[in-house]
This record gives sequence, C-alpha cells and structure tokens, in this order.
Amino acid sequence: MSPDDPAAGAAGRAPGMLDVARLAGVSHQTVSRVLNDHPSVRPETRARVETAIRELGYRRNSAARALATRRSSTVGLLTATSSRSGPVSTLVAVEQASRAAGLWVSVASLSVYDPASVRSALDHFLDQGVDGIVVIAPVEEAVQVASAVAVDVPMVIVAPRVEAGSRALAVAVDQRQGARLVVRHLAGLGHERIAHVAGPVGWLDAIEREGGWREELDALGLAAPDLVRGDWTAASGYAAVRALDPSATAVFASNDQMALGLVRALVEQGRRVPDDVSVAGFDDIETAAFALPPLTTVRQDFAELGLAAVRTLVGRMAGQPAPPATLVQPALQVRSSTAPPPRRPPGAGAR
Repeated sequence: MSPDDPAAGAAGRAPGMLDVARLAGVSHQTVSRVLNDHPSVRPETRARVETAIRELGYRRNSAARALATRRSSTVGLLTATSSRSGPVSTLVAVEQASRAAGLWVSVASLSVYDPASVRSALDHFLDQGVDGIVVIAPVEEAVQVASAVAVDVPMVIVAPRVEAGSRALAVAVDQRQGARLVVRHLAGLGHERIAHVAGPVGWLDAIEREGGWREELDALGLAAPDLVRGDWTAASGYAAVRALDPSATAVFASNDQMALGLVRALVEQGRRVPDDVSVAGFDDIETAAFALPPLTTVRQDFAELGLAAVRTLVGRMAGQPAPPATLVQPALQVRSSTAPPPRRPPGAGAR
C-alpha cells in the first residue's frame, strides 16, 4: 500500500485502529472485537479486518501474536485517582505481581467512577487487546458500575464482593476480620466500652471495618457506643474526640491517620494514651510504629493482595472455574497505644 493510499496512516504515523476500520469498512469497535476474539463477529467481517491488519502492518508484531495465540500478555489496571495509602499500595502490588507473572500492565485512573467514564476506560483497554482487567474499587459506586459493565475478557475487582449476576471476580483484604481482631484485642485487655471513628460514607473499607467492629462487639455481648465519622484525615480524627462517648475506655479508628489525630487531641485534653484511653488504628502506615506511643494497628498484606488478584485473573484467562471471593487475611500489630483500662476506685460508676 502506498503512503498516498487514503486507508494508510498519516505521514510519519504508524497506522492505528481507525485506519484498520476505514480500510475494512467497519467500526473501530468491530476491530477491537476481532482483536479480542469476540464471538459475535461474523466470519466474513473478521476475515476483512484481519486482512486490513496485515495490509496496514497495524501493530505488526502484537497483532500477529494476538491473531495466532489470542493473547497479548497485557492486563488493564483501572484505579482511582487517590493519594490514600490503600489504593496506591494496591496499585503498586498488582503492577509488581503482573510483571512477575510476565504480563505487561496498562494503567488508567479515574477521579469519578460514573458509568460513562468506566465504560470509556474499559473500552480503552479492549482497544489495546488486553487479556484481562483488574479494577481497584475503593467505593461502592465503583463496584456497582464495574460489575454492571459487560466485557469479553476476565475481570477482577479488588473489593470484598461484586454485584449479583456479575461475571467479575472479587479479591480483597478481609477488612471486616481486621476490625474484629482489633475489638477482640481491646476486649481481651478488659475494655467494655470500645468506640469507633469510622471512615467516610460509601467507602468499602469504612463499611467493612465498621461492620467488623459491630459484629465483634455483638459476639462478645458488648454494646456499641454511638458512631463518630471521619474522612480518613488526621484532622478529622482530631476533631472526632469532641463527639466520643465519654464512657469509652478504648477507641478503634478506621485508619491510622485518624488514630494519630485522635491521640494528639486526647493528649491536649490531658488524657494519657494508653493509661486513660487506648487507641488503635488500621493500615499500619510507615509512621505508625514511630508515633508516641507506637500505634496498635492492622497490617494489610498488599503484596499478597496483588498476587491474589493476578493469580485469580490468570486462572480465568486460562479457563479455570471462577473461584468464590478471595479474601487476604490481615494481621494485628500490637504496640504501646493499647493497654488495660484504668482501674476505677471501689464503688465508682461508669464515667
């Protein structure tokens, strides 16, 4: 084909999917379906697209490999635009596990998980001929939207569950179990009033950790004090101290940043941690062990989470049966911010 042919790419530019579509007389979505071996493409249309790919030399090496093996060795990784330690650590873990498995990673980030944005990002991956997709879903809306989108490649959602009827698979750290470990530890020290500073509404980690707090209190026969809600920041933990149940002798904060803010506020009130009030967090961020006092918290094994997500995806890519939701177990890190509750003078009632 000569450079002047109208079906060729622009001068100095490698031919793209639109060039293939133009030459074959189909839409670019049809080209994407051919590259991804979508069963709904008619044989004559598939042949026309494959001929155009060969004539244009479109992604000559990757296209030839995809047509021969139906594999591009690439996975799409959709994540939220976030500076929070959880989503960022999950992104790094999945990327590293993918490379270790011999897979290339294409990353797209979204600030809003609305249907149009998610569909556009997934189409972007499909246009690249990815073999599978991993979606890091920090909020309920992300799970709902990603679960509802039908794609023709295996998809894993990093979340405790997916919507009913979805073909996607769920992989997550067992946030609920992590919260139960904290409550069990505090109750084992003798605390009977264990307050909770929860994360923002709609965040899956916040939902699961609050659920674990309530479940473990109920299992132990302990009442749940009124909930106080923060926004993951240390400032919100600092402000939460004003709304805490005054009878609580221990506080479980839904992440370490809020726990650290809470400790600062308690100290400024003249209350000692852990002598007067025990405080525990969640995440085991790098600074948790160096706080004053060092913070009792829950460690999430992000490396294992990344491996679990990639193992699940690769298994589905190989045609293995869909497993149930995979939950990576967290570990409690006990440090000096928790201790037995203060002893009350004989005959003293609850504060």
